[in-house]
Order: sequence, then C-alpha cells, then structure tokens
Amino acid sequence: MMSETVTLYEAIGGDATVRALTQRFYALMDSLPEAARCRAIHPPDLRESEEKFYEYLTGYLGGPPIYMEKRGHPMLRRRHFVAEIGPQERDEWIYCFRRAMEETIAHPKLRDIIWAPIEKLAFHMQNKD
Repeated sequence: MMSETVTLYEAIGGDATVRALTQRFYALMDSLPEAARCRAIHPPDLRESEEKFYEYLTGYLGGPPIYMEKRGHPMLRRRHFVAEIGPQERDEWIYCFRRAMEETIAHPKLRDIIWAPIEKLAFHMQNKD
C-alpha cells in the first residue's frame, strides 16, 4: 500500500489559505504602528508585493511553482537588496508574519513546521546592522 505525500500547501488548506495568509500579512504591515519601519521599505501600493509573496509562498509550501514560472528563480536576498533591512525591519516583518499565520492557519503544529524556515529566511534577508 502506497501512501500519498501531502504538502504543507495542501495541509493548511491550499490556495485559499495562502491567499488569506498573504492578504492578512500585508494588511497587518500596512496598519500596525509596530510595523512602521518594515512598511516604509515597501512601495506605497502593496498589491504587487502581496501578489509576489503569494506566488512565492504557494511554491515554497509545495503548491504550484507560480513564482518560478512567472519570474524565474526567487533570488530573494538579491531582489531585496534595494531595501535596507536591519534588525528592526526584520523583526517587524517576523511579527506581522507570525500574527498573520496564527490568524489564518488553524493547526498549531502546521504553523510550527512553517515557522522555523520562515524565521531563518527573515534573518537571511537582513542586509544591514
């Protein structure tokens, strides 16, 4: 008997959950005073950033590789080098992502599985002290 592998993308609820997660993330970043520095390094209109993040997370979590098909390899650190990301911007991003994840992904164990590599990625994106 063969067992079928379930991706994180499928386990959290697929497209609807990834879309809700990215929408909530950007809504929090756009509205919370605690995220003001992180918000400031983004463009005034967040729609394109939100769409790119949705595409990236979809593939990252095991869903369709939308980002790669549209834009090629993510090269995240290189693409973000235009923004000065220090410890405060990084921590504000982490705060918004964790909160958005807690509000949109029901199962705490799935959030835990997603959290460690996301936090590591956030630290990797920091490009100033």
